[in-house]
Amino acid sequence: MNTPGTTDGHDHGRTQGPGHGDAQIHSHGHSHSHGPAAPVSRHLRKVIAAVLIPFAAAVLVGLAVLWPGGAPAHERTGVGFDRQTQQATVTEVVAVDCASANPSAGVPTGDTSTAEGSSAQQQANGTCKKATIRVDTGQDKGRTFTEIVQPDQSRQLSEGQGVVVAYEPSAPEDLQYSVADVNRRFPLALLAGVFALAVVAVGRLRGVMALVALAVSFLVLNFFILPAILQGANPLVVAVVGASLIMLLALYLCHGLSARTSVAVLGTLVSLLLIGLLGSVFISWSALTGNTDDNTGLIHGLYPDIDMSGLLLAGVIIGSLGVLDDVTVTQTSAVWELHEANPAMGRRALYRAGIRIGRDHIASVVNTLVLAYAGAALPLLLLFSVAQSSVGTVANSELVAEEIVRTLIGSIGLVASVPVTTALAALVVSADRPPARTPVPGQTAARDQAVGHAPEPRPAMARGGRGRRRKR
Repeated sequence: MNTPGTTDGHDHGRTQGPGHGDAQIHSHGHSHSHGPAAPVSRHLRKVIAAVLIPFAAAVLVGLAVLWPGGAPAHERTGVGFDRQTQQATVTEVVAVDCASANPSAGVPTGDTSTAEGSSAQQQANGTCKKATIRVDTGQDKGRTFTEIVQPDQSRQLSEGQGVVVAYEPSAPEDLQYSVADVNRRFPLALLAGVFALAVVAVGRLRGVMALVALAVSFLVLNFFILPAILQGANPLVVAVVGASLIMLLALYLCHGLSARTSVAVLGTLVSLLLIGLLGSVFISWSALTGNTDDNTGLIHGLYPDIDMSGLLLAGVIIGSLGVLDDVTVTQTSAVWELHEANPAMGRRALYRAGIRIGRDHIASVVNTLVLAYAGAALPLLLLFSVAQSSVGTVANSELVAEEIVRTLIGSIGLVASVPVTTALAALVVSADRPPARTPVPGQTAARDQAVGHAPEPRPAMARGGRGRRRKR
């Protein structure tokens, strides 16, 4: 043990007197940074940039080549969403006898076991509503028309209610307008405002950037992905370019331009490639056409050149992107925080600790994804339950098989993203640990006192003067 004024043999003959030693220690202490070492070196940053910069350039080239310049024009069919619509208001609702309001209705048979028989019975004996509706927008603003609301109709109208009306110019004048839907703009706008307020209140600047990223995602979807598919471009290529652009913009806007974010981008990219490969194989193998309901049938009728199975695969990729971002960012942040808490952890220890966190994340995310798809398909599942179909029959139908393939492929991509992202983060964050310096006993103790650190406890010495060697 060195005392003030003695010479330390390990200090190359420098004398540490009171004051002089303090000056030496103080000078030495400020020659090195006491903050944590930069987790990513310039060399590793170059390696990450060598991967991501060409990828980003390829995305921009694909964006320029595939840019649609707007959706193609077509003649409206008047079916489904492909109708001219205007805003209107219900000005008056009066009760009328259904028998007089429906003079063309047939005589009911009395059999109410079927939906048609039950509806005919209610229309003959029930009380209907006669609604007067005023058109508020368009060239016929101020025009009124009437509509009969049946007692068994799911959507009932009330006075003062805002509605959306469909306009068919080729129909007779008194039949040109009909109620198509309810105007829900105000409650939806209010809910969106509450959501934005909650995000900003909790997330602060990160929340603001998350909302900006959300707006950018919708812009890419509406101005690039959808019009490009309608123009006849390959839906899979469009989805890959669009999803990659959304991924780059959203992650870097929300989490900053850093190596940590770049690792999350790489993990998301690898997982998206896996989802695209699996989706292409199993959608083709399962002979899924993607044309399973009225909306997809209408799209195929209007634009027969669109590859509907490719459109299905594009939906799988875009639908998986949002959850993938969550998983990869969480895993990368977990590994970075583990490294900051214990910089001595090697890549294996970081990977093992990160993957333990990831297993919990996998269990919750996969369950969430499956339940989300099941909830969306709940009316369809109810129909199969009413028909008393077996599980095999239900699963084999294209409507359900499409959701099964979509769910399982997305879940496989999510599961794979955890070990991939964790391994990448552990490799990058542990690659630049500073080399261990041999501590000088006298300088270490004095330096600790100078900077206010408590001296580290030394290992216990054996009675014979030999320290017990600890395993690393």
